Amino acid sequence: MNLNDIKNLLQHNKITDFVKLKKLSPKDIADFTNRNTKWAVKLFQHLDPIQAARAFKFLRKKKQEIIINSLPEQKAAELLTNLRPDDRTAFLSLLPGNAVKELLKSLDPEARAETLELLGYPAGSVGRLMTPDYVAIDKKDTVQQVLDLIKQRGRATETLNFLFVIDEQGVLIDDINIKDFLVVDPTMLVEQIMDYQFIALNAYHAQKEAIRFFRDNSRYALPVTDNNGVLLGIVTLDDVLILSEKEDTKEFQKIGGSEALDEPYTTIPFLNLIRKRAGWLVILFLGEMLTATAMGHFADEINQATVLALFIPLIISSGGNSGSQASSIIIRSMALGEIGFSDWWRVMRKEILSGFVLGAILGVVGLLRIAIWQHLHWYDYGGKDWIYVALTVFFALIGVVLWGTLSGSMLPIILKKLGADPAASSAPFVATLVDVTGLIIYFSIAYVVMRGKLL
Repeated sequence: MNLNDIKNLLQHNKITDFVKLKKLSPKDIADFTNRNTKWAVKLFQHLDPIQAARAFKFLRKKKQEIIINSLPEQKAAELLTNLRPDDRTAFLSLLPGNAVKELLKSLDPEARAETLELLGYPAGSVGRLMTPDYVAIDKKDTVQQVLDLIKQRGRATETLNFLFVIDEQGVLIDDINIKDFLVVDPTMLVEQIMDYQFIALNAYHAQKEAIRFFRDNSRYALPVTDNNGVLLGIVTLDDVLILSEKEDTKEFQKIGGSEALDEPYTTIPFLNLIRKRAGWLVILFLGEMLTATAMGHFADEINQATVLALFIPLIISSGGNSGSQASSIIIRSMALGEIGFSDWWRVMRKEILSGFVLGAILGVVGLLRIAIWQHLHWYDYGGKDWIYVALTVFFALIGVVLWGTLSGSMLPIILKKLGADPAASSAPFVATLVDVTGLIIYFSIAYVVMRGKLL
């Protein structure tokens, strides 16, 4: 059933055919809801609560709010109750306090207590991601007892890939892959297959830590403990993938010199879009005014050798491009945990060498361009003194590109050390810094190389 079929079914109120909705996947339901607000509420009224809950997590934030606020109270309560605890917490954490208070009233006591506990963790912490639905076992249990427990509680858990061994105080002491229980004698004790090797997340750590742990350890689920090692819940891969996508999207938007949009481009209100983008543009504009100040300082040199003005866009863009390249590479490496502040000297050395080589390559291209145009009489770059113009461009490109790569690589590291967001600040700072200083480098080299000739 495609999206148009769903719409026709709802539009013509074919109650007898609503059984077909049970064949829809969560992704189909989410796609339809995100594109058809008018019919989304009616669709969720006819969905099975479990089916609705599975699709709800894939909806955009505003669509989730619309659905919950528009459904009859009983239906809304059923939907919230059937959400996984982590998905319910993720939704409620985005709402105002009064709205959360009202929605919590509709939950049964157990779900309400569970949600309040998860909401008690700091925003952006691993505790907000976790679900308390897992299977915990004792090391004195037999394998058969574990298998019986899985049959009793398995359907209520988020995942059965790993089972978690805890002691009398609830402290996590091991996690064991379920396959290890399927290939041994049922009379064997759990402690006989334990190796006491496990990886756990801390409930109070940043959610970005969860992304790194999952990437480094190739797991579908990881346990979450408090500061004393007590097992609190688990975080599953599906939630981490959604989080990773959101974080990557925010980072890409910030690198471009914009605030994170926090919602899809196609649905964000126009005024919000302007507000998100205008701030950095104004800051950049004010910063670029320094470029005019720098050019005014070298007005005499420009008047004496107007040919210098021809290469200003070339010099500025080359420095900005090299800076943007370097900052993008370093920001991504920092996000992946490949480099930190302690690696600043290693990064600086590599970027100094890279900037020199890249600048030399561009310098040779610029020099050859001037030489060819001069000899073919396509443009006069100073008559017999054209070589000084070419050398100025050559050395200026080396200097500006070197400075661009150095600035682009060091600024993210420095900003991270100072507690700022490198993705949000590096691109605008690098652009402004390299533009202004690039002009100073260019005209300073021109003054040295062309003094007594064209100046």
